[in-house]
Amino acid sequence: MSFGSFNEGHNAPMADINTTPLVDVMLVLLVIFIITAPLFHQAIPIDLPKVSSTKLDDKPEVIQLAIDAKGLIFWNGEAIHRETLGARFADASPRQPELHLRADRDVRYESVADVMAAAQRNGLTKIAFVTQPQDGQ
Repeated sequence: MSFGSFNEGHNAPMADINTTPLVDVMLVLLVIFIITAPLFHQAIPIDLPKVSSTKLDDKPEVIQLAIDAKGLIFWNGEAIHRETLGARFADASPRQPELHLRADRDVRYESVADVMAAAQRNGLTKIAFVTQPQDGQ
């Protein structure tokens, strides 16, 4: 590495890159990594008990409720009268089923709100609206 002289006539800038700070920073980072790397893999040895069990695969009951454009209600594909809807919800509510509600585009909002209110009155809290994706998505 060459250093500039103290001559009055030689005022050229120093052309060498000083790499000492870079090496110092890299060595400090290396030391930090060497110290902290073993801490990432610290595990406490525990002898866990071994038991044989089966995986619980409880799928919730799903009620498919559809309302067509005329306002007719279908419970899992079976046409029912509006008056019997509350009793059916009451029978199903202890099992806490999911209600999947499919309503035709042309059905009145009042019919959908009526069905949702009947479900809520009878203790059904999991209600999902089933829709079709738009074209192009």
